[in-house]
Amino acid sequence: MADNSIETGLARFVAAKLPEVSNVVVDEVDRIHGGASRETYRLRLQYDEEGQNRERRLILRRDPEGSLIETERSVEFAAYRAMFGTAIPVPEALWLEEGDGWLGAPFFVMEELRGYSSDLTDLVSPTYAPLADKLAESKWTILGDLARIDPADVGLAEAFEVPEREDCWRRELDKWENILNEEERTPQPVTRAAIRWLRRNPPPPPERIGVVHGDYRSGNFLFDTDGVQAILDWEMSHLGDPLEDLGWSISPLWHFAKDDRAGGLVLPEQAISIWEKAAGREADRDALYWWQLFSCVKGQAIWVTAAREYVEGSNKDVVMALSAWSIALSQDVGTLAVMERRR
Repeated sequence: MADNSIETGLARFVAAKLPEVSNVVVDEVDRIHGGASRETYRLRLQYDEEGQNRERRLILRRDPEGSLIETERSVEFAAYRAMFGTAIPVPEALWLEEGDGWLGAPFFVMEELRGYSSDLTDLVSPTYAPLADKLAESKWTILGDLARIDPADVGLAEAFEVPEREDCWRRELDKWENILNEEERTPQPVTRAAIRWLRRNPPPPPERIGVVHGDYRSGNFLFDTDGVQAILDWEMSHLGDPLEDLGWSISPLWHFAKDDRAGGLVLPEQAISIWEKAAGREADRDALYWWQLFSCVKGQAIWVTAAREYVEGSNKDVVMALSAWSIALSQDVGTLAVMERRR
């Protein structure tokens, strides 16, 4: 769908949502590439209200024809709504549209936070590399704060499925193994070995059910020299064991700086220590290991999904091709590295 249809369709949508305003205009629509679960655009909204012209910078997240991961936009929207105003910094989510009449596909709209970066290359640039400890303190403190949140206090016990504590690991492993079964085009012996170990060695249940972001990593937050300013990309959020997020955040796959630093910032043990202080609890190392290895399985399931989407032509975004081959190989290497630690 062309950008001008976004401009026209979204202007009509906003006019319907805000009947008290007039002269609604949407322009400066710009596609943000890099994600693969939603089409993401930044844009400018202008309208007249009470005799004054108002301008807002917004982000549009629209369902694509094919996606690297299949998620419900209502889940992501509910997570943004729940976190807004808490200790977890997020943009304000404004409108959710489940139909396809306005823009040809379901979508939601949120505010754009300007003046920050999410670029991984910035984290290792001369500007930010000296601030790695500061950024890590901010990043894993926020994740620890998330572990403290009671889902019921922010309305997510009603919006999300609440698993039994003993079932957190099984529910997630079943989900991602089923995706692997459905999507793989070639055998995945490394990942299958990891799955066998995970089923033989289930982790202890969490102390309590928490909010899980689902993709908490460098690249999914906005930052500046003062630290992390917003957590983005909540499309895989759910309720479960908070150690799931911690394990994913320190996965070898996110060591993009080509060294042992988690998320390109600090060594995993330092990240864990920051999380523990903020969460007010110790991270059980055996349970955390389980979730780290699980993150390797989950990652590979995502990459093989990308391969199928790209090869079958349902999504020709270059991100899908990159995920399908290069990252999938790196995932195997990372999985073996994690498994080696238990020998």
